[in-house]
Amino acid sequence: MSVSLPVTPIPTTQRVHHQEVARSTANYPPNIWGDRFLTYAPDDTVTQECKAQKIKELKEEVRKELKASAHKSPELLKLIDSIQLLGLTYHFEREIEEALKDMYGTYSLVDDNEDLTNASLRFRLLRQEGYGVPSDVFSKFKDKEGNFKESLIGDLPGMLALYEATHLMVHGEDILEEALAFTTAHLQSVATDPNNPLSKQVIRALKLSIHNGVTSVGARHYISIYQEDGSHNESLLKLAKLDFNLLQSLHRKELSEITRWWKGLDFATKLPFARDRLVEIYFSALGVCFEPQYSLSLRFLTKVAIMITMVDDIYDAYGTIEELTLLTEAIERWDASSIDQLPDYMKCFYRALLDLYEEMEQEMAKEGKLYRVHYAKELMKKQIQSYFVEAKWSNQGYIPTFDEYMSNGVVSGCCSLLIATSFVGMGDIVTKESFQWVLSRPTMIGASQIICRLMDDMASHEFEQKRVHVASSVECYMKQYGVSKQEAYDELNKQVVKAWKDINQECLKPTPVLMPIITRVLNIARMMNILYKDGDEFTHVGKQRKDLIASILIDPVPM
Repeated sequence: MSVSLPVTPIPTTQRVHHQEVARSTANYPPNIWGDRFLTYAPDDTVTQECKAQKIKELKEEVRKELKASAHKSPELLKLIDSIQLLGLTYHFEREIEEALKDMYGTYSLVDDNEDLTNASLRFRLLRQEGYGVPSDVFSKFKDKEGNFKESLIGDLPGMLALYEATHLMVHGEDILEEALAFTTAHLQSVATDPNNPLSKQVIRALKLSIHNGVTSVGARHYISIYQEDGSHNESLLKLAKLDFNLLQSLHRKELSEITRWWKGLDFATKLPFARDRLVEIYFSALGVCFEPQYSLSLRFLTKVAIMITMVDDIYDAYGTIEELTLLTEAIERWDASSIDQLPDYMKCFYRALLDLYEEMEQEMAKEGKLYRVHYAKELMKKQIQSYFVEAKWSNQGYIPTFDEYMSNGVVSGCCSLLIATSFVGMGDIVTKESFQWVLSRPTMIGASQIICRLMDDMASHEFEQKRVHVASSVECYMKQYGVSKQEAYDELNKQVVKAWKDINQECLKPTPVLMPIITRVLNIARMMNILYKDGDEFTHVGKQRKDLIASILIDPVPM
């Protein structure tokens, strides 16, 4: 599908005076957090030093465990998997990389009598690392008729491991398609059995697989699961708890600083029609880059996502087409003098936008990497242009074809902008080629854009269509093909599944960019499952989402 952004000349428009006009406001639910994160009380210096020293000691113990397990495949697999699920990979990247490299080197020598759990776990861990291990390793679990053996149904840990492994499938892997259908059908029956000790894990897996989930969210849940496992590694469990709480404290400090920045903008007063979702945005950004070495990236990503939320609501929930023309022109010029042409309510946004990118430039100038902000700024301009296209369609009452909508919608979904923004503060592993890779829209970027756009639309379109709003991919597909809403959902969900296979294929070695860079792209796509799988839980923050955010940012893990 061609996805080049339609180029629409923006006419020079004279200044429009802000006045009371009929506006299609969205009546978004208010912010539920108040000033909960405005203040931050850190531990005293002695306590911080004691915790840091304890983490250092525990890391050494876990490293010894990894070394001791090097020639004990089942133990090593389980240990690596636990480290990753507990959110501790960033402490042991080199050790895990070397262990899996050695494991892949002897993959052809794997014992044919290996059980389903270990075969599935080995496959998943190696695929996650980018190794193209063959899926026909699962052929040995089929009977003479070519069906998965009925005896496997009684092996619940194996069935769960195989289910998780299937989510790493690429195109043409029929055996994994069959395995997914086989395991899903039988795991669903377990999910309804409250007496089964694995029912909670099965329910969670059926809702969201490990591969499609977000580490920063999953780690909190897995700590409690791991603790209940009688065979858990005590050093690893202690490390996971300490590390989670230390990161939570760090993130609370960062969120407090960003909250003060947000309060200083006073958008809640000046742009009352827009969504006030600072905490939800920071929580989402954590899903992309929670590791402490990427704190600068997290800060930029959060602030840019906040600005995107504001301008998105200006374009589709408040601004007139005349005002939006002026704002589009001003952002295209990226010149402070353009502010005089804007209505008063847009001036505060435009000034804050310029100030934010100036802040980014100052930080990057220290490192001699100003080029990064240039790329990020150009993608912001493309973002605004895509919003303007949608605003014109809405103003004209125009419903584009599905392909026409998607050619613009993959940009307005803001995936590429967020990916590039996450790169800005990531350190030396990012190069000019990393940004050029994003701009060239390779398969992986295109697939991520499709996931972001379609999942957002399916979750939010019904609320949006209650007011004057551009048609979403759902309405465009329904109109063009004369199908029902459910039929449109079915087709769009198929496209999301296809996009995930594209991503999985692109993650296999050799990759065009380094794995930490690919991980940011993966994480943005994964975050869509957290935000939109059960409805638009970004715009409409319910108790379930509030409790989840509290578990990550407020409530420490009991030691």
